[in-house]
Amino acid sequence: MPILDWLNKGEAVKTARHVPYRLLQGVKNLSYGDADTENMLIQGDNLEALKALLPLYAGKVKCIYIDPPYNTKSAFEHYDDNLEHSQWLCMMYPRLELLRELLSEDGSIWVSIDDNEAHYLKVMMDEVFGRRNFIANVVWQKKYAPANDAIWFSDNHDHIHIYAKNKTVWRPNKLSRSEKSNSAYKNPDDDSRGPWKSGDYTCAKSADERPNLYYPIIHPVTGEEIWPKRTRVWAYSKDAYEEHKAKDLLWWGTNGKSKVPAFKRHLSTVADDGVVSQTIWLWGDVGHTQDGRKEQLTLVNSEPFGTPKPEKLIEQIIAIATNTNELVLDSFLGSGTTAAVAHKMNRRYIGIEMGEHAETHCQPRLKKVVDGEQGGISKSVEWQGGGGFHFYRLGPTVFDEFGAIRPDIRFAELAAHVWYLETHTPWSKRSKSPLLGVHNGTAYYLLYNGVLGDRRPQGGNVLTGPVLAELPEHDGPKVIYGESSRLGTARLQSESITFKQIPYDVRTR
Repeated sequence: MPILDWLNKGEAVKTARHVPYRLLQGVKNLSYGDADTENMLIQGDNLEALKALLPLYAGKVKCIYIDPPYNTKSAFEHYDDNLEHSQWLCMMYPRLELLRELLSEDGSIWVSIDDNEAHYLKVMMDEVFGRRNFIANVVWQKKYAPANDAIWFSDNHDHIHIYAKNKTVWRPNKLSRSEKSNSAYKNPDDDSRGPWKSGDYTCAKSADERPNLYYPIIHPVTGEEIWPKRTRVWAYSKDAYEEHKAKDLLWWGTNGKSKVPAFKRHLSTVADDGVVSQTIWLWGDVGHTQDGRKEQLTLVNSEPFGTPKPEKLIEQIIAIATNTNELVLDSFLGSGTTAAVAHKMNRRYIGIEMGEHAETHCQPRLKKVVDGEQGGISKSVEWQGGGGFHFYRLGPTVFDEFGAIRPDIRFAELAAHVWYLETHTPWSKRSKSPLLGVHNGTAYYLLYNGVLGDRRPQGGNVLTGPVLAELPEHDGPKVIYGESSRLGTARLQSESITFKQIPYDVRTR
């Protein structure tokens, strides 16, 4: 597969693996609402924040939406968007790699971008996510009027690139039928089954290709024998036609004036099916940038972001990509739209934003959402308030500059790190037990910070015979992390134990 190359790409490809693991530290006075919520608002560099999330959320995110800087050679107040092309690519590549690791097997990622980098981004995402996992490029009409001062063309659209983690298992949800969709159904013949819409009764196949679809039918008014064209045969078999005729599902036009029938598809038969999304999204259906600015101004009394996305746009993405209570992630949160919409739609969410506006824009907006604000999509989804979120900042690294584990690292933090590095899956047990879990038949243990009850620094951190006797049993291979081991090689082998010494055998990357 052809790949994209650029200046310093070699460094960009290695960046993600060299990012240190940092701790996430809760900020109680900026958190709000339900204390038991899993929703997270993180302030800090998104590359480091994404790496910090891996031990707990790798493979768990159902939908990722990001709206990165567009590299438009123009200065935004809240972003330095004037990046050299190669710098922009270097910025995006490692973040996409980490986002891929966080995405669930049946999840999808949606990236907003404009023409400046859209095609380069497409090739880069082919490399990171696999060309086979490309789903679609949605074109969003972001403006409702032309810019008459444009020198060349009025830029009225953005792209949204969509990739699945695994296209063979990812399936989009259908959209709810709108009044506009239903208005196409009429009832000109007073059918007792209600409104219907006519559909073509022929298909683009030749008689040579599908001889079973090339047959005559009798016109009900003229009695004439009607044949389809040899280059465009009937869309249904002879048996299906007879069934349609018996059930009065054929429409020959007013007073039977049509020369060929149409198929009557009743609204009652499709009302619960939903609508398959198309790849052109008009502003009348999902909003435009001015809607986003107005929504933001009503929530935060300060100058809004230059190009905030309207809530209706994010609502459509989340509706297609997730179901209730599934996890949504936005690592370029901006003004907080994705988190606000996910909250109103009863999805769990993680939002990451590095600047001061994590506090000045995102946090106040989410507080108002919890309190039941009625802007954006609130009325259409019948939002009444509730829930909450925890605010976090990036803390110190798990390891210091010498590769040693920091002395203030807690058991749960190191446990999540060790489990992820061994299994490449998130640690979900989160209980204070030396047995972290069993993965592919191997049990993983951590002796750290007196997990067995001895609060002395050395207590319980050394693998001895008595300590081994206290560990939860596992009939199979065991990997045990500890400060040191007093068991001989023969004993370790007889117990199927691989001992790994802290901190030397705990990888820092």
